[in-house]
Amino acid sequence: MLPTYPYAGRTYTFDPAAPIDISLPLAPGADQVSCFWAEPVQFDTIRVGSFVGSVAQGGSTNYQRVHVTPHGNGTHTECYGHISPDPAVTLNQCLRRFLFVARLVSVAPCPQPNGDLVVMLTDVQAALATQPDRSLPEALVLRTLPNDLPKRRRQYSGTNPTYIEPALAHFLVEQGVEHFLLDLPSVDREEDAGQLLAHHAFWQYPAAPRCGATITELIFVPEEAADGLYLLNIQITSLELDASPSKPILYPLALVPLD
Repeated sequence: MLPTYPYAGRTYTFDPAAPIDISLPLAPGADQVSCFWAEPVQFDTIRVGSFVGSVAQGGSTNYQRVHVTPHGNGTHTECYGHISPDPAVTLNQCLRRFLFVARLVSVAPCPQPNGDLVVMLTDVQAALATQPDRSLPEALVLRTLPNDLPKRRRQYSGTNPTYIEPALAHFLVEQGVEHFLLDLPSVDREEDAGQLLAHHAFWQYPAAPRCGATITELIFVPEEAADGLYLLNIQITSLELDASPSKPILYPLALVPLD
């Protein structure tokens, strides 16, 4: 029998043996996805005295140092500490649950008069309206169209990539969405004079910070994942930082019929 997951008075089943990984890997080299002028991920072999941390180079074990910028290299999850001066506000303290019901929607960004590409609230609402159950659960996963494979290795720095309009962030808060995942470098414009309107709106900062709410950026949702309802598992490292490299996993949910 498949395991069940209760949510909002209904019961769903999912197959734990059929995960859909929507993270992008962290690998060394300049051909990996990056944004905001982050240096490429780097793995350095540790050398201490006669010890070398590489089996290929004659060492007994592999032992490496990792250089990574969470906000700029690969899939990452962040909390409101990203825009707070308080160093005690960390993702490791804010994210205390790791399983959520999520809805996946696919939306094409809309060209703006200034040339920007922006994901609009009305288009997300229209995408939700095509699904049998239009409600929004705890998490929203946004896949932008076209869903091209170059997203997996795109160098976004200095390209003014797609972002969302702040009205969408306000809408998610009104709908009770706690976790927002998207395949873009940021919810806000690459250069916006430090306004970060969508970040502030989603976290309701500084008026009423939503401690448990998270934003996960630079995901990639494969084509075989259809729009609909999923069980989401957000996996992070236990770093006391505002953000962490992360590995979000989706499991398709199936509603158990009522007796």
